[in-house]
Amino acid sequence: VTMHASPLLYQVKEQVARFTINREPQRNSLSPEVIALFLDYLNQAQADQNVRVILITGAGQKAFCSGADLGGSITDGGQRAFADYARLLKRLAGFPKPTVARVNGYCLAGGMGFMLACDIVIAKDTAKFGTPEVNVGLFPMMIGALIYRNVPRKKATEMVLLGNKLDAQQAVAMGLITRAVAPKELDEEVAAVVNALAAKSPIGMKIGKQAFYAMADMPFEQAVDFLSGKLGEVAATEDALEGITAFLEKRPPVFKGK
Repeated sequence: VTMHASPLLYQVKEQVARFTINREPQRNSLSPEVIALFLDYLNQAQADQNVRVILITGAGQKAFCSGADLGGSITDGGQRAFADYARLLKRLAGFPKPTVARVNGYCLAGGMGFMLACDIVIAKDTAKFGTPEVNVGLFPMMIGALIYRNVPRKKATEMVLLGNKLDAQQAVAMGLITRAVAPKELDEEVAAVVNALAAKSPIGMKIGKQAFYAMADMPFEQAVDFLSGKLGEVAATEDALEGITAFLEKRPPVFKGK
């Protein structure tokens, strides 16, 4: 199988692991194969010391990800496909390295799940968003866990129950995405964010991201105590010593991830 035939492209360059859903004729919908590859490549990216940032996007200009492939997997192999997608959402949401979604077009249904599981989302201001599941007699189940953790409840409920498409400005206002930029500025904006993330301490971000993920559903006082312990852990790293020393010496830090 040549690289071009793969439904998910994976490339590591300059400390960035780039995942590209490569099913342009199918509007970058998710097949079971895409999900399986995603899980494999996330394992590779986590283990690879050269990878500091994850970038997720879709092939072409039209779609980021239009959700599950309604042609096959939903009705026949349903339950297994759902479980694999749920696994992928959990893996991505709790991923120890920073994740960025480059939304280059339609981001719908299951594609919203991927996007919401990422830390930072930069979209074309022409992109469209939404959960149209209700229009085909389904319901956006697993991604609901992410929608309701990102978006105010009334707005989330309106989107889910009506199944209407939203524009990028509405998505920013709701807190679904981080920012929307003109299509011609998309790559420049993404590169600036990805490069800034790659320059930070990978160990500091790993401990921090994992701490915040664990803290999300804790009662307030337990969360503060837990985070206090985690600050001690991150403060004891070589990168923290280097960062503080560099700050005092007025020079850029050189982080090693230790």
